[in-house]
Amino acid sequence: MAEPSTVGVVGTGWRAQFFLRLAALLPEQLTLVGATVRRPEVAEQVVDRWGIPTYSSPTELVRRQRPDFVVSSVPWSANPGVVVELVEAGTRVLCETPPAPDLAALRSLWAAVGHRDAVQVAEQYLELPGHAARRELLRRGLIGDVSSVQVSSTHGYHAVSIMRGFLGAGFESAAVSGVRFTGPLVDPRTRDGWTDDASAKPAGTDLATLDFGDGRSGLYDFTDNPWHNQLRLRRILVRGSHGEISNDDVVRLAAPRTIVRSTLVRSQLGYDLDLDGYDTEHIAFDGAVVYRNPFLGLRLMDEEIAIASMLTGMAAWTRGDGPAPYPLAQACQDHLVSLAVDEAISTGRLVRTSVEPWGVAAATAPFG
Repeated sequence: MAEPSTVGVVGTGWRAQFFLRLAALLPEQLTLVGATVRRPEVAEQVVDRWGIPTYSSPTELVRRQRPDFVVSSVPWSANPGVVVELVEAGTRVLCETPPAPDLAALRSLWAAVGHRDAVQVAEQYLELPGHAARRELLRRGLIGDVSSVQVSSTHGYHAVSIMRGFLGAGFESAAVSGVRFTGPLVDPRTRDGWTDDASAKPAGTDLATLDFGDGRSGLYDFTDNPWHNQLRLRRILVRGSHGEISNDDVVRLAAPRTIVRSTLVRSQLGYDLDLDGYDTEHIAFDGAVVYRNPFLGLRLMDEEIAIASMLTGMAAWTRGDGPAPYPLAQACQDHLVSLAVDEAISTGRLVRTSVEPWGVAAATAPFG
């Protein structure tokens, strides 16, 4: 087995804690070597909790520790500057989403580091077990040529990533239309826990249609706070020439005059007298496993499995042992289209994206 990859982290916020915690849970693959922390009181907490040294700047972290890669988990506005500083310091970077806050910043970031092949983005949604299983069915051609993806779960660039990944869309121009509605909704939970407030308040719902060209389309349906509000069911619909996947249900033309229905089934340990621990084991389809949890035994929720997959994928890439987990060009394209969704909704006009520099550079390697 290869030596563990060394990793540093810039940032200590709520999202950065995921990377710190998961890296610490994978000592055979990852070794935390330091973090960049600006406030002394926070630095003390990091040292106490994680047992790693802290540094006042990304450059100092890289100079002192020479990590194989560094995770940048800072606010949108700060991320481009941190990424550039880390690349200039001589390390590879796994940066949080989105890589930059707006189109001008995306273009500037690409101009600064796009040619360096040093930046990957922690766009984790396609690594969620359910989505990974659906992608495997698409890879096997189970529903034929995919033409439409509807997403009602996450927001913005994450939803666009799911659409582009399932459709196999590249960097072509996209046409986007959108509208926003407001209606009453109880919001019983937030990131801080139960609100104990059963009164309905105005909640926004954003609807957008996305035309990726060549007969490929997406439908974006997002209602405020889907991450914690369980009063709205998540939905994913992938339509192909020979059938469709609706959440975990699949209908397809299996043979002449033969339409069949099947289901993706998750093996979840820990129920009833299953005493092997509460954990996702695998996802099967028609009796065959199409996804296995690579972190079985750690009892991770789906989001943690996905982020851990990004971390270990980044480690393999830096060693030359695996493909790029999510190149900067792909994340820039996700956010470009997401910004077009926002503009279409706010203006009520059709918005068309342009082919950007990262699309020109990466056009020979479309994502999918």
